[in-house]
Amino acid sequence: MNLLTKFFCFCVFYFPLLPLATTAEVSPTAREGIEWCDIWIAEANQTGAPRVLLIGDSITKAYAYEIEKLLKGKASVARLATSAFITDPMLLQTVTMMLSTVKFDVIVFNNGMHGWQHSEDEYREGFPEFLTTIQKHAQQAKLIWTNTTPLKESKPLKQGEIRPADERIAARNVIARQFIEAQNIPIIDLNSLMAGHPEYHSDTIHFNAQGIAIQANQVTAEIEKLLKQ
Repeated sequence: MNLLTKFFCFCVFYFPLLPLATTAEVSPTAREGIEWCDIWIAEANQTGAPRVLLIGDSITKAYAYEIEKLLKGKASVARLATSAFITDPMLLQTVTMMLSTVKFDVIVFNNGMHGWQHSEDEYREGFPEFLTTIQKHAQQAKLIWTNTTPLKESKPLKQGEIRPADERIAARNVIARQFIEAQNIPIIDLNSLMAGHPEYHSDTIHFNAQGIAIQANQVTAEIEKLLKQ
């Protein structure tokens, strides 16, 4: 029987919920009220099949289950899903641990839906180290970036307000694209795929079975292209 292992990385951290503040008032180390990390390695005792790693958040975690089914018999699929913002040292430590432990042939990665208490300038400052950490510890892997998905509905931000909003998601996607394109890394545009389709959502941020299936099929198709190269 194939070994299926599930690890919960670090632990769940409880902090007082952060009040609304201007970005200038937020510390670079500020975290959310709850921070979480989930690592899942399918077929950990198998050595023959290619390995795929999905790095992201709860959106990634949702479609990871479907991708694991779609790639069954073709590749073993692992995930590293976390709420950690791109500048959080815990994120880099977790990525390093994961990539130093298991060799992956394809890595699909994203970061952008969490850490709204951090500015887009901080996102820009943190992106290079996030990317180089993956490249350093997985030099043999082929990389794919998935951009951050839109909200079901998004109201314009008031001055100094900190919360999820499509305008901030769009800004982060532009920042990420600049670094990703400079490295000639393929991009899966899940944002455009989901935009204008509130029927794909299960709540403001997350997606229902239909939306998840569409994302999983798109990501799987790109993974399979790289596995054949």
